[in-house]
Amino acid sequence: MDALIGKTPEELKALAKDLGLPAFTGGQLARWLYVRRAVSLDEMTDISKAGRELLAQHYTVGTLRPSLTLTSRDGTEKYLFDVGATEDGAMGGIEAVMIPDQDRNTLCVSSQAGCKMGCKFCMTGRQGFHGNLTAAEILGQILSVDRIHPLSNIVFMGMGEPLDNWPEVRRAIDVLTAPWGFAWSPKRITLSTIGVMPRLREFLDESRCHLAVSLHNPFPQERLEMMKVEKAWPVTEIVRLIKQYDFTGQRRVSFEYTMFAGWNDTPRHAAALARLLRGLECRVNLIRFHRIPDFPYGTSSEKTMTAFRDMLTDAGVTCTIRASRGEDILAACGMLAGQKQ
Repeated sequence: MDALIGKTPEELKALAKDLGLPAFTGGQLARWLYVRRAVSLDEMTDISKAGRELLAQHYTVGTLRPSLTLTSRDGTEKYLFDVGATEDGAMGGIEAVMIPDQDRNTLCVSSQAGCKMGCKFCMTGRQGFHGNLTAAEILGQILSVDRIHPLSNIVFMGMGEPLDNWPEVRRAIDVLTAPWGFAWSPKRITLSTIGVMPRLREFLDESRCHLAVSLHNPFPQERLEMMKVEKAWPVTEIVRLIKQYDFTGQRRVSFEYTMFAGWNDTPRHAAALARLLRGLECRVNLIRFHRIPDFPYGTSSEKTMTAFRDMLTDAGVTCTIRASRGEDILAACGMLAGQKQ
């Protein structure tokens, strides 16, 4: 059955009317879904019992419950949802990761089951693509975790490429930020992308959320070795497009740079990265690579990462080394595989 979560007040009014219910039922549904965070139709007590029974014949609320929760030594939690599970067992579902940090709880949410992008260093990409998530399935992850740990931030950095599923991701963001929805500030949301154009332009035009770009190598031919999408969407064109937008105010753009020993961590790479980003108000996040099976590279040493950061800083590029979280439960960057492990 279709889910109610993810629908606008206008859509809820229309479906109520189609069922022969008063139009104002749509407004009641919106308040129960997005303000009161109801998990069942039975909770919606200002809708008649007959109306709730009629709705239940055609719709579900759309809430999700994790089938498995793992907790890391550092407090990070990973949740497995059975959405997107495959019959052959290749995928047990999709995963979301909650990262606590003092007074902040950030949820890393998935937008697809698997991924089409095929980056060689990413466990999700190795699983192949099993389907787009609906806005209801995206919001279901958020609502499920928010009931346990009130969330301060959302990052679309889980399984899948968000811009490859932009219509549903955009709908989910609309619900999160709309006054009738969760009424979140766009500043609480970051979308991470490999650089899917022209969806990237649509995101930049239609949203005020923060942007994070998976870059990983400033040299196109070397980037192509690990990221086949470089052929379709060259990193130079991605950066050229981003430079057309203003990031000097509250909206931010960052570039994710996973460090691989001997592949992208030399002074030559640091200098090229600084040239590529020259003139753009941005941040580079250096990420420790978390080793995965059958992959030739390890992570760069702490000394190499620190030197790389300092070279970028000296070149005028704001750069930080991101703390690694949740590696012991396979919850760190590039390790989500949607499997019961």
